[in-house]
Amino acid sequence: MNIRPEITFRRALLLAPPVIFLFASAAFAEPPDNWGFAILMEFLFLILAFFLAFYIYHALALQTIARKTNRDDGWLAWIPIANLFLMVMIAKKPVWWVLLFFIPLLNFVVIVVVWMAIAEARGKPNWWGILYIIPPVSIIVPGYLAWSD
Repeated sequence: MNIRPEITFRRALLLAPPVIFLFASAAFAEPPDNWGFAILMEFLFLILAFFLAFYIYHALALQTIARKTNRDDGWLAWIPIANLFLMVMIAKKPVWWVLLFFIPLLNFVVIVVVWMAIAEARGKPNWWGILYIIPPVSIIVPGYLAWSD
């Protein structure tokens, strides 16, 4: 004999408002005594926002570089691993070079070589690829290679 009643769609709808009220009332409750957690969450949100802004900027720049080097697959710039394939194809390197991006310490050398080849494909001096490993300058390099004449 089944003692528990089945939860039907109608009963679920009747239970939804109290559950929503509980979550909403918790959101507007008094602030917590531990402000450290709130500050940590704000800090993590800022890091996430910065990372997202950098990713969008980098994808736009790489897509523009692909378009200016006559590649039809510029949309690959928006897909996380596929953008490495796009970079290698723009640089006219073998496709298996993508695996080299995942080898620690060797990936720094590969990044420099690929960005040097991308700079040459755009008609710019290849030393722009070397600048990519300098942290503040690495933000400027893709934009320069994408939007300069």
